[in-house]
Amino acid sequence: MHEFSVKYLRCVACTAFLDLEIFEKTDEIHEAFLRCTKCKRKYPIISSVAFLLQDFASYFSIRAELGGLLMLKSKSKKLQSFIRESLRKIEKVGEDTTKLERNWGSLYQKSSKSKFYNSIKKSIRKIPRCDLALEHGCSVGNISKAMAARNEKLFGIDKSFFAVLEAKRLDIKNADFFVSDSLAHPFGNRKFDLVVALNLLELIEPPDLLKMLSLQAGKFLILSDPYDFERGKNSVKNKIDAKTLRSNLAQKGFKLIQNTKRPSFVPWNLRINPRLELHYKVDLIVAKKRL
Repeated sequence: MHEFSVKYLRCVACTAFLDLEIFEKTDEIHEAFLRCTKCKRKYPIISSVAFLLQDFASYFSIRAELGGLLMLKSKSKKLQSFIRESLRKIEKVGEDTTKLERNWGSLYQKSSKSKFYNSIKKSIRKIPRCDLALEHGCSVGNISKAMAARNEKLFGIDKSFFAVLEAKRLDIKNADFFVSDSLAHPFGNRKFDLVVALNLLELIEPPDLLKMLSLQAGKFLILSDPYDFERGKNSVKNKIDAKTLRSNLAQKGFKLIQNTKRPSFVPWNLRINPRLELHYKVDLIVAKKRL
């Protein structure tokens, strides 16, 4: 983690400032704890990646294999003890998603030159340069890299450690990436000039996500989604369509720009393996907050 990031981060539980307890540092902080100055919660930094989560036991309950991997990666006895204690607190172990998250990260890397990503990058280039930008669900950094080129500081959050690790490996000097939850993000009440959230409406309850994004986006908001809500037990309860989404944004004080007033069908193809490909038609929205 870059040391400049600390002043932008807040405790995900009480939004207070964070202090650093560093165990290993070179040009970046490789191992450390971020510690809340108020409630004293601790957030580990392992392999230069900060984990800013409300409930580590819950996070590891479906990532026990990742917990073991992080134990091996950690040199600090304090970090090892923290992970071990988090694993012990797991009450119910679910199906482990460690391998799945690693595989999806690789798939997103291979699709980095898709028409979908190129369309998003084109939209970003049309937005005036900003000071602060944030990408929710940043994955491996395909879009974050383009955002960082147009903004003074760029932050990305994702729940996948492997995706965030790949984003960090892009070595973007004015950007940093964290493992965190969009609805319990580590930025307190801070507003960002540009906020991007791609293909998250089928993963996070739309009313909750849109409420948070509308408060966080100070100037511009970019959204996309294929409205693929058929995800079995993992499906969101409150589905949304293109028309309702646009109406919702208008009610929250946004004006649709860049010819996105009408639904679009941007191709996004994901090659899962030599015999399986996913072909999506993604709706893209670019919005500007009314002053």
